[in-house]
Amino acid sequence: MRGVGEAQPGLGSPARYAVAAAYVTVAVTCSASVGGYVWSRAFGLPQIGGDVRRWTEPLGVVAIVAESLAVALALAALGPLKGRRLPRRVPAAVGALVLITGLGATTAAAVSPQQDGAMTDMAMSGPAYWNRVGGGAVHVTGRIRTYYIGADEVVWNYAPTGTNQITGEPFDDAAKVFVQQGPGRIGSSYLKCLYRGYTDETFGHLEARPADQAYLGVLGPVVRAEVGDTIKVVFRNGCRFATGVHPHGVFYAKDSEGALYNDGTTGADKADDAVPTGGQHTYLWQVPDRAGPGPGDGSSVMWMYHGHTDEIADTYAGLMGPMVVTARGQARADGSPKDVDRELFAMYAVMNENASPYLGENIRRFAGPPTPPELVDDEGFGESNLMHSINGYVFGNMPMIRMAKGEHVRWYVMGMGTEVDLHTPHWHGNTVTVSGMRMDVVNLLPMSMVVADMVADNPGTWLFHCHVADHIAAGMLTRYQVTG
Repeated sequence: MRGVGEAQPGLGSPARYAVAAAYVTVAVTCSASVGGYVWSRAFGLPQIGGDVRRWTEPLGVVAIVAESLAVALALAALGPLKGRRLPRRVPAAVGALVLITGLGATTAAAVSPQQDGAMTDMAMSGPAYWNRVGGGAVHVTGRIRTYYIGADEVVWNYAPTGTNQITGEPFDDAAKVFVQQGPGRIGSSYLKCLYRGYTDETFGHLEARPADQAYLGVLGPVVRAEVGDTIKVVFRNGCRFATGVHPHGVFYAKDSEGALYNDGTTGADKADDAVPTGGQHTYLWQVPDRAGPGPGDGSSVMWMYHGHTDEIADTYAGLMGPMVVTARGQARADGSPKDVDRELFAMYAVMNENASPYLGENIRRFAGPPTPPELVDDEGFGESNLMHSINGYVFGNMPMIRMAKGEHVRWYVMGMGTEVDLHTPHWHGNTVTVSGMRMDVVNLLPMSMVVADMVADNPGTWLFHCHVADHIAAGMLTRYQVTG
């Protein structure tokens, strides 16, 4: 092959420039491809953030080698290479080799369920599938994220404004079933025990909850981690009953499980199960790859933590909180995902105050006389204590959730409770995507969690509620606001 500037038989000057332009195009486009590959592996690109650090992915290696050779050949054809012209047969031979290698690797990836390439990531058989199920080896960052969490008794009001904020009017007779205090009725305020964040191990100062997080209500502090971190929870029990902290999703030893049952352990391995009133315990939870986002997830996933000494009584007392795990390399310093502008949390639950360990105390404190001994067996009384709430608020009393038009918003939605807790949260005015599917209603079961992404494009104040008819009537509604 002659240099581009050298006369070639049968080629006039315009033809030579056309050949040069072709080689330049090859060099530029293939260089851009190589640069894109390196950037995607080093920093990530939209929609393929999971490629970060996957330098040895087979098809990627084939592609970058082929493109690098194409750049080298194009540059060599444009001028002297170490003082010699590039023989005509060299690019042809190298090109044929690259083509054959690329086609062979692509074909093998397409037909083999054991490849871990993008085309077979969802194959549900073979070693690669089970490696994904296991989450791979634990890659420890060495970072320990410490949280000081106390379980504190507080009086919680499910309807602190005293009106129906959805209708903008006083409570009607249907709403008064749940919120009106009177003879033999507790009303909207109940003694509860909630997880709350503290600034240090002295538990002398509550961690301030920002104003834009007031809507979190009864939920405990948001616990965050990046894949590879260790979560350290220093827990103090201020409830009048023994309890603890049990996490979902993360990796823990028996002394950090926080659940009381016959598991064959004794001594120190049981200390976490039921921390006595006034007692403390430190929980250590590792965050391996299998606790982070899977192949079909975004940059973060939701887990939860809750009381599990007497799980029914503990959760109805109010001991619940959210946990977020962000993919490796995709978290800000505080553990939140870099590609998300705003994270929002919503817990849908029919809080059965009849099953709370504080029922007797709540009757004594709040129910108006007369309160006959058989009150707890009264069907109407029992119904009045079923608080159909979102984050512990009913009839729109939750502080307004706000976001700006165009923000990348991630909703973490969770369900709690029993067989009546079949919820269908519905967003008015905007839509979300869940696991790649577009929708405006999601399904929740007790102890289930859903991550829903939204880019709000419709300004206004919108309803966000459970679509189960009975739950609507009982006040499981709130609002969110999009500005801009």
